[in-house]
Amino acid sequence: MKTIKGPAIFLAQFIGDHPPFDTLQGLAGWAAGLGFSGVQLPTNHPHLFDLSQAADSQTYCDEVTGQLAEHGLVITELSTHLQGQLVAVHPAYDSLFDSFAAPEVRGKPAARTEWAVNQLKAAAKASQRLGLTAHATFSGAFAWPYLYPWPQRPVGLIDEAFAELARRWRPVLDVFDEQGVDVCYELHPGEDLHDGVTFERFLAALDAHPRANILYDPSHFLLQQLDYLEFIDIYHQRIKAFHVKDAEFRPTGRQGVYGGYQAWPERAGRFRSLGDGQVDFTAIFSKLTQYDYSGWAVMEWECALKHPESGAAEGAQFIRQHIIRVAEHAFDDFADSHLDQAQIATLLGLGAKI
Repeated sequence: MKTIKGPAIFLAQFIGDHPPFDTLQGLAGWAAGLGFSGVQLPTNHPHLFDLSQAADSQTYCDEVTGQLAEHGLVITELSTHLQGQLVAVHPAYDSLFDSFAAPEVRGKPAARTEWAVNQLKAAAKASQRLGLTAHATFSGAFAWPYLYPWPQRPVGLIDEAFAELARRWRPVLDVFDEQGVDVCYELHPGEDLHDGVTFERFLAALDAHPRANILYDPSHFLLQQLDYLEFIDIYHQRIKAFHVKDAEFRPTGRQGVYGGYQAWPERAGRFRSLGDGQVDFTAIFSKLTQYDYSGWAVMEWECALKHPESGAAEGAQFIRQHIIRVAEHAFDDFADSHLDQAQIATLLGLGAKI
């Protein structure tokens, strides 16, 4: 077994306009000061991390790695969540998602998709230069508006949505394969990949592509009322990245999973800071350790109540306390009687047959 690496932090929610949150050096010093040893880097802020330059320049990647090393930090994964979202966008969401794209392709869906695909391919090359083996992203969505089967969905609608999703992602996955990097889809509401069934449907459309894998985030599963522990039993071979994020679900006589269009603080299901929600992280870390998960435990902060800096300050220690330092030998080795084959045969009543 392997000891999970961590604690690490996803920087996306902490980037700001004022020090220390406005530069990579500032964020690195802040994260290290809280006790984190790794950072997951978003790639949609060129002033922090220039994805195009990283894809083309080993010198640039070495400089970024060196800057983080000065603070005792390493990069866990790059993230293209926003660019991945734009690989597949239903027209209903065109205007809402346009802000995720570069200004020159906004309002141009085909150009925006091409830009997003190229961003993913650049992330594959940058990841390889940085010595990374996993990458975090979203899948995008064509079928999400049809999640609830009313009005009744036409036969073939969902099949074609997943076929097109696979057609768009296959060339990207092939580039990641060439670079030796796994694509880890965060299974997330708003994405066509949001649970095990949808991931399996996507995987089937891709002929089980070896680079199509999972970023495991139990918070999204708790809010769906999915068994997030059994999920690990089923899909552990495809789990290559891990967001440590908490959530709670407290249904009432007035609302449940759908939340009644309310803002986050009023929803029955809402994200919380680590330790403030209902996710059983003790069991999660145990299962991931049992199944030899060798990646990072990365805190993603999203809380409806607590200040992000408080959540981050508590998060490093929370993860550290949950990481299991694996045993080097079985706990009952002290009682091993070290019998030879003849003695074993005698115990089984086999005489000298062995």
